[in-house]
Amino acid sequence: MSFYEVYNQYKNINVQDYFNQLTTEHINQIIHKDNISALEFLALLSPKAKDLLESMARKANQLTKQNFGKAIILYTPLYLGNYCVNQCAYCGFNVDNPIPRKRLTLEEVALEAKAIAKTDLRHILILTGESRKGTSVDYIEECVKVINKYATVSIEIYPLEQEEYERLIQAGVDGLTLYQEVYNEEIYDEIHIRGPKKDYLNRLNAPERACKAKMRTVNIGALLGLDQWEREAFFTGLHGKYLQDKYTDTEISISLPRMRPHEGSFTPKDNVEDKDFVQIMLALRLFLPRVGITISTREEPDFRENVLPLGVTKMSAGTTTAVGGRTQDEETVQFDTSDKRSVEEIKKMLLSKGYQPVFKDWQLI
Repeated sequence: MSFYEVYNQYKNINVQDYFNQLTTEHINQIIHKDNISALEFLALLSPKAKDLLESMARKANQLTKQNFGKAIILYTPLYLGNYCVNQCAYCGFNVDNPIPRKRLTLEEVALEAKAIAKTDLRHILILTGESRKGTSVDYIEECVKVINKYATVSIEIYPLEQEEYERLIQAGVDGLTLYQEVYNEEIYDEIHIRGPKKDYLNRLNAPERACKAKMRTVNIGALLGLDQWEREAFFTGLHGKYLQDKYTDTEISISLPRMRPHEGSFTPKDNVEDKDFVQIMLALRLFLPRVGITISTREEPDFRENVLPLGVTKMSAGTTTAVGGRTQDEETVQFDTSDKRSVEEIKKMLLSKGYQPVFKDWQLI
């Protein structure tokens, strides 16, 4: 059984009809349950649940402290290259967008890693555009070996086969981030116009291939705004539960990226307000008490601080979305960031709020 079978069980559900049947009393009962079913999770994403966000927040805070304490893992992205063969309507790296294309040399990768190491950060997420020719698995493997001298490495690249994930794990990779972008299969086909990324199932099944390869951490998510956010949050949660239940040796986490300004003219289909974002995070924490929740610098500084008690376990810091953005001119950004604070500023903020910033919590031996 793959997650696609789970998706097919629920893809035709009439969310609005289901929401109309709910009562505030029913949702309140769900909040106080220890184990929440899939449809009860969907109920927590309903408009009626907005009246109970304070109650959800108290429970989410309790569950987060119980499972994670008050530690926040910090990481930073390192863009290796922006060559891409896909035409995705919403992405700044879209093959048709007239942006300078580049790929870091191994010497430049080392310079970027050294610059990151000076901030004391020891968790690096390496990213590429989706081009097996422009940034091959061989190239990524060599980059990992360079960066491993300075930090632990996670990857956010094109989907790989299980054997390729195993190869990168052997080289030193310990985590995978891979967003489905949008779970709605029809919209997925519409906005992924051409290129390998048009293969919905290949992308959907990639996190499971990484789990089978014994990846230590796997982080998934939907790019919020590409479809009705309630449905996308629902399928993201179901995907997380499927992986967490089936692969108990892998730490599963979920990111909640919202659409940000980028090179191109794509307009999101759904506007995800701050209150909606908070509701998604709270519902996820109640449904999946042990799942990690990541908040990136796509979000505004004040907002990131305000949601800390609601389930956050990991934050990005000192972010640049340009290839070689720490040691070269930022001319190749994938999207704009909102929180531009330095690592030191994020550290001070966390300490002032009673949280422990974690720069390095483990190392592959």
